[in-house]
Amino acid sequence: MLLSDKKNTAMKTKSILWLVCALTITISFSSCKKDKGNARLSVYLTDAPADYDAVNIDIVKLQIKTNDDPSDNGWQELTLSKAGVYNLLDFRNGMDTLLSSVELPGGKVSQLRMILGSNNSIVVNGSSLPLSLETPSAQQSGLKFNIHADLVEGVTYKVWIDFDAARSIVKTGSSNYILKPVVRTFTEATSGAIKGIALPAAAAPAASAISGTDTLSTIPDANGNYLIRGVPAGIWKVWVDGSNGYGDTTINNLNVVLGQVTDAGTATLKQ
Repeated sequence: MLLSDKKNTAMKTKSILWLVCALTITISFSSCKKDKGNARLSVYLTDAPADYDAVNIDIVKLQIKTNDDPSDNGWQELTLSKAGVYNLLDFRNGMDTLLSSVELPGGKVSQLRMILGSNNSIVVNGSSLPLSLETPSAQQSGLKFNIHADLVEGVTYKVWIDFDAARSIVKTGSSNYILKPVVRTFTEATSGAIKGIALPAAAAPAASAISGTDTLSTIPDANGNYLIRGVPAGIWKVWVDGSNGYGDTTINNLNVVLGQVTDAGTATLKQ
């Protein structure tokens, strides 16, 4: 074989080896690389009961923060199902409404922020009255809720923003009301629920779940059914309180389990 032929053969062999190495490296990287999937986060609005005809809040923006940066940076705006006025009292006793549903990369989320507009009002005895925010700056900085959830790819998470309408309204005069939001958040993965029936309707019963210093309340519907959501796991009791001359009763030792609904049964109040 001529020297030139030997050189050509060596060069071809070297080129083939480089090509094989390059393909091996490419295949290795491709086989190790995984497409990063998303988690879905759905945010709902719900409410604790209040003795008003309506409590209307004007929701203009909903934002989420996916880091623990203490500054006011890193907020991502979520698309609202409907921007505008919501009557909190439409979402009592286990009812809720979807505010937003979004796909996010797996990882941590730390906070939600709700920004309210100026079209807030309260209806008392049939009369609609303006409801001003406690501080005007709340319309810029918004209401912040800690959630601190770890989103896992392919999993759907549900978060509820639970307004306590009764405690959120402060009366400052005969016709002056201020919105001083008292809000908690809970997720389906970190809480349970308690359901039951409170009778008779003539007793106008109220139901409260109690554990230590924690109390969560609701008002049964016309058929006496009630559902208390966002109840931490543990042993709870339900106190059903009557009015119109009816007494009360307590259901003890209710074991609340994460992601499950505990049935408190039927409580019949007596005069």
